[in-house]
Amino acid sequence: MKKETKAIHSGQGIDASSSAINFPIYMSTTFERHVDGTYPNEHVYSRYSNPNRLALERCLADLEGGIACACFSSGSAAMMTLLQTLVPGDHVIAPDIIYFGLSELMKKVFAPLGIEFDFVDMSDIENVKTHMKSNTKLVIAETPSNPQITLTDIKAVAAITNETDALLVVDNTIATPVFQSPLELGADMVIHATTKYIAGHSDVLGGAIITANEHDRWEKIGYIQRMGGAVPSPFECWLALRGVQTMTHRVRAMEASALVLAKQLSEHASVAEVLYPGLESNPSHALAKKQMTGYGALMSFLVKGDATTAIAVTNKLKLITRATSFGGTHSLIEHRASIEAEGSLTPKNLLRFSVGLEHVDDLMEDLLQALG
Repeated sequence: MKKETKAIHSGQGIDASSSAINFPIYMSTTFERHVDGTYPNEHVYSRYSNPNRLALERCLADLEGGIACACFSSGSAAMMTLLQTLVPGDHVIAPDIIYFGLSELMKKVFAPLGIEFDFVDMSDIENVKTHMKSNTKLVIAETPSNPQITLTDIKAVAAITNETDALLVVDNTIATPVFQSPLELGADMVIHATTKYIAGHSDVLGGAIITANEHDRWEKIGYIQRMGGAVPSPFECWLALRGVQTMTHRVRAMEASALVLAKQLSEHASVAEVLYPGLESNPSHALAKKQMTGYGALMSFLVKGDATTAIAVTNKLKLITRATSFGGTHSLIEHRASIEAEGSLTPKNLLRFSVGLEHVDDLMEDLLQALG
């Protein structure tokens, strides 16, 4: 089946008890045992499993081409769970340009526990090779990256990790399963903030990990999910499952607008640079054409000037909303450096722009009047 069809049907059969075509919300936290002590529908307690979470997990696994999925209460909780499978002395390679919340989690929570991290420029494959160690257990790639929209060659990194005991984990949040299939390119696991394009309406907090194969680390992820309990509620799973049904069409419409806007912004006198792989001038354009089927709907652009100049542009916008996050129907813009931690590599004049579903002409008009 094509991804449009999987997004509507995977994990979401007709409800047997009512014949409803929309999957019901099962708010129960506990489930009745059979007289022989077994659980006829395999659900024991909602922290362990729930029909809504199971449906979402099956759908996301199918969309990413994996064999199983574990859903969490946020993208950060999903990454936290992944990192909790490590033990002191384990080594992780991560991108130097990565969502700052994850780098903070790694540096301030897990590094003091004895986990070793190397943050490298993964756009250069040689950096991955030279930082591999005998104790490297995970290589984490975020491609495209947030907020500088750099790309990592997934197949090339997988060729390195396949010769070792390390697993390659790709954050596919920005590209979505529509535009990129990391597992087909050799990744072992995919991670998502389902908050973004999957749920797609800025009303759900969630995360997910999908695996290509069964392995010891996947077993530990499942154990931590069940015992730690950082899981989404049935209603959040239901909302995410509803959102994913339109994801393929939403992100393609957003991407079409993003490409138009990126080209026009790149020609504006007040813009120093547009960071978007859909532009032929972008250093990652050739790689994007090779490993992606579309360029996505998230971009960043550098305003000529400093932080004050960039923030002033956001304050003049009338339609595009000043807000964090991305992937929803509303177009959002944010001055990233002002909320990131000390030592962030984000340029002070960078604005991250999440293209929504408004008409492209209205968005361009708003940007032009704000840029002056």
